Amino acid sequence: MYLQKLSLLNFKNFESQSFDFQSKINCFVGNNGIGKTNVLDAIYYLSFGKSYFNPIATQNIRHNQEFFMIEGEYNINNRSDKVICSLRRGQKKVIKRNDKEYEKFSDHIGYLPLVIISPADRDLIIEGSDTRRKFIDGVISQSDSSYLKTLINYNKVLMQRNSLLKYFAANRTFDELNLKVYDEQLETYGTIIHEKRKEFLTQFTPIFIDRYKSISNGKEQVNLGYKSQMNDGSLIDLLTQSLAKDRLLQYTSVGVHKDDLFFEIDNYPIKKFGSQGQQKSFLIALKLAQFDFIKNLAKVRPILLLDDIFDKLDANRVSQIIDLVNQDDFGQLFISDTHADRTEEVVKKTNQSYQIFRL
Repeated sequence: MYLQKLSLLNFKNFESQSFDFQSKINCFVGNNGIGKTNVLDAIYYLSFGKSYFNPIATQNIRHNQEFFMIEGEYNINNRSDKVICSLRRGQKKVIKRNDKEYEKFSDHIGYLPLVIISPADRDLIIEGSDTRRKFIDGVISQSDSSYLKTLINYNKVLMQRNSLLKYFAANRTFDELNLKVYDEQLETYGTIIHEKRKEFLTQFTPIFIDRYKSISNGKEQVNLGYKSQMNDGSLIDLLTQSLAKDRLLQYTSVGVHKDDLFFEIDNYPIKKFGSQGQQKSFLIALKLAQFDFIKNLAKVRPILLLDDIFDKLDANRVSQIIDLVNQDDFGQLFISDTHADRTEEVVKKTNQSYQIFRL
């Protein structure tokens, strides 16, 4: 699978622009602020129906315009596939495949597997648990559509339970039986999510450790861990125990929506004890492991986006990454960089066909 052509209309800083791509390596070079990352984000948009960098969809429309449209033409198993994402102000977003509109965006997730490595990934280390949960859920969902549906159902019931808790507080009333209906549903969906996340980490962690070893030449030991309240008991018991607290807080304080990952280097939290280079290597290894995991399950090589990743990495680690990318494991690759000469020097070493776009 690879992206043959990308067309942008009123997307971010692009008024109208088309690109024809190589099936292997495509590089965007130029000064900061010229739109390199925006091209990668448009490619991401075609896979996920949303921006990787800006969650407010209307802010991706070019200034003083009413809509944007992104169109991608893909080669999938030697047949042509067209995907269009568009948004008009005041209307709902539309995603079409081969001119047929999706009723649910979730049905599209996983059809065009993709992994992005970006400086924005640092949020996985420095931000709260919500960012790391989204990472786990994003990886699993690309290869397991039933997991995504379970997650959507869980979040829907969670919102309903929280609304009921707020209603009870506002009206100074309480109906435990009514609440139990939501508790039972959360238990059903939450148990499935917890088990799948545990299973995922069991498979994913060794792949990640191996990738980090390749990037760092085995200089440091890294590890991932899974924190979940459900590691210590069933969700129905946790909900019963936290009932008084939930009524006071007016929201559900226990469940898989509180899960987290912890990241370690040499048995210490990488957030506090990892250097910038080590943190960057950690995140790159995490994303390459995501690539491997999806490829193994989906039996297709995801598109890989590398946004400005050569900055803050020493020459040895850059060389290790390029050696990895040069293996046949990888399919189509998109790179953005401010240094044209550095990019060309790096991609020449891969012995793969490449194209450089100077923006």
